[in-house]
Amino acid sequence: MIGATSAAQAGETVDVAIIGAGPAGLTAAYLLTKAGYSVAVLEKDQRYVGGISRTVEHQGFRFDIGGHRFFSKSKDVVDLWNEILPHDFIERPRMSRIYYEGKFYSYPLRAFEALGHLGIVRSTLCMASFAKARLLPRRRVRSFEDWTVNAFGHKLYSIFFKTYTEKVWGMPCDEMSADWAAQRIKGLSLGKAVIDGVKRSLGLNKRPNDGMQAKTLLENFRYPRLGPGMMWEAARDRVVERGGQVLMGHSLRQLHHHAASGRWTVSADTAAGITTLDAAHVISSAPMRELASRLHPLPAALPEAANLKYRDFLTVALMIRSPELFPDNWIYIHDPKVKVGRIQNFRSWSPEMVPDPAIACVGLEYFCFEGDGLWTSSDEQLVALATREMAALGLCDPSHVVGGTVVRQEKAYPVYDEDYAQNVDMLRRELEGRYPTLHCVGRNGMHRYNNQDHAMMTAMLTVRNIQAGARVYDTWAVNEDAEYHESGREGEAAALSSLRQVPGRIGADVRRAA
Repeated sequence: MIGATSAAQAGETVDVAIIGAGPAGLTAAYLLTKAGYSVAVLEKDQRYVGGISRTVEHQGFRFDIGGHRFFSKSKDVVDLWNEILPHDFIERPRMSRIYYEGKFYSYPLRAFEALGHLGIVRSTLCMASFAKARLLPRRRVRSFEDWTVNAFGHKLYSIFFKTYTEKVWGMPCDEMSADWAAQRIKGLSLGKAVIDGVKRSLGLNKRPNDGMQAKTLLENFRYPRLGPGMMWEAARDRVVERGGQVLMGHSLRQLHHHAASGRWTVSADTAAGITTLDAAHVISSAPMRELASRLHPLPAALPEAANLKYRDFLTVALMIRSPELFPDNWIYIHDPKVKVGRIQNFRSWSPEMVPDPAIACVGLEYFCFEGDGLWTSSDEQLVALATREMAALGLCDPSHVVGGTVVRQEKAYPVYDEDYAQNVDMLRRELEGRYPTLHCVGRNGMHRYNNQDHAMMTAMLTVRNIQAGARVYDTWAVNEDAEYHESGREGEAAALSSLRQVPGRIGADVRRAA
């Protein structure tokens, strides 16, 4: 690979120091070096760029950390992807399903298919539960459970919503704000789906019976042939070609602001000691909690920043002796008898991710908190757990598992608890007021549940602000409805707006801008 530089001269001066070599950090570095600025990117990982969008390699197998479709409604983002990686995108069919009690259900749900799989008795109970919810709805709708039970009945809620949602977010559905359900499941009506199915059976409706007429999922998507890390490795290489530095194994130690000059001293811990940089601007995609604790002088809002929380997850990749296990890109696992939440099939993302045609490679995703029982389990224990759960789900014979490895991803999801918005707002206002040359970008840098393209857009607008010498563009206005990427045409909108929601506890106003 083109050399990602590993060390900087002590006290070296650059125009912009960038914390983190994820999509936001590398987008900023790419555009800045293209515009003639000198930059140095500090990345704590010893080997991989891309952050949560990196691609990990193990014995020739490549793993996408979470699954990243390359689709955006921002033309600027799409154009930048094509510029950085002009020849290595492939077109892939999209397929994802729900797995429950040995059966596969289309995602989004198709009402008649779902009821057919459940059998006559359970389907009858589901419809009776739905009818009861329509006749006697819960009057005080405060929780995710309240909202979903009113929409689908308690029986369908317990089958298709409760287990997976609690696995992902680590909080009970009856404690989770109803705002999440109203936003995440909008447009899906069981009643309308049933009526549509009846019309279809009578030949009165020729529209696709997908059970979700308000949304049309993408049937195909673009994907780098060697995984999303291919994009960010290419971006890194372009930065280095233009004279920029990407410093691997550099963990942020301190940001020291000099009031007299307005410049920054940025220090990082490395295996060889401490590296320092002198910079006019700093762009940070580091978690806001960590950024605040490393600022000098310390911000007054440090206590609020310290209260910001994160949800972590890990991927257990199994190599299984089988040409193919299932055709899906990923499967949502709704069975409560297993801990796994989602299973990726890496060959379905790209055949080049899996080097041996006789070996299937899947990634079992476990949502957890750093330090809990799953997180602290050994790699051997986690591979054994994943093997047992694949067998329990009937997806493979455990004797066919020929290898496995574990990838841990800390701070994968910023947690929106009842205080997060106030805590972020207090820190943001102080940083913007005191440090006009410090710029927060990306998912963790802004404590916003951004997708890859949203993170890139925050970096693109930050670069424009640096070029303008003022905060002309509001990077905090970049966000989007959590469902936007599942419908519409790529690049059809020039800007991204409106807050993407994640669940908060009851009483939290998750709709406030952070």
